[in-house]
Amino acid sequence: MTEDHSKLIACPHCDTLHHLSQIGEDERATCACCGTLLIAPRNRSFLHVVALSFTAMILMIAAFCFPFLQISARGLTHESSVLGAASAFSGGWLALLSVATVALIIGVPVFRFGALIYVLLPLSFDKKPWPKARGVFRLAERLQPWSMAEIFIIGTAVALVKIGGLATISFGPAFWAFCALIIVMALKNSFMSKWVIWDAIGKK
Repeated sequence: MTEDHSKLIACPHCDTLHHLSQIGEDERATCACCGTLLIAPRNRSFLHVVALSFTAMILMIAAFCFPFLQISARGLTHESSVLGAASAFSGGWLALLSVATVALIIGVPVFRFGALIYVLLPLSFDKKPWPKARGVFRLAERLQPWSMAEIFIIGTAVALVKIGGLATISFGPAFWAFCALIIVMALKNSFMSKWVIWDAIGKK
């Protein structure tokens, strides 16, 4: 007797195979090995992801527009923002580096948040997915390794530790927006089940 592989689900992190089973409205299925979320109650989890994606987009725009930090040393003060840091490479061939910086730190994450809203908003109200929802979600998943917002804030933290003894550092609104963004993204990931999303798109 052959096993029905259509009733198996693989963990996206450790590739452990699990047998699919029905879960209750208030239950979630997680990987037995690494704890990664596999299946979550559909409608409610979709609404959570949509709301958190909206929040993340607002925080990302704030992080891009407002001052990031201010450095003072020997009577000199310099205020910097993400846009200002990217503009520092705007001359000659370095302009490509400026574009890449903005795209990876701001552009790709904002696109992915927008893609999740586009895909999940109609599904949250049990409606048909909007046109090209599968392609939009597939593109958003392929761009995930290029979303560098978290890497940026970690790299900034390491740099601040190194220069903390040489200058006085004051954090601006954009820095705190990035910190809040990391928390919001972690919450979004805790509610998001890719298998459930693909399954919901396929059934409509």
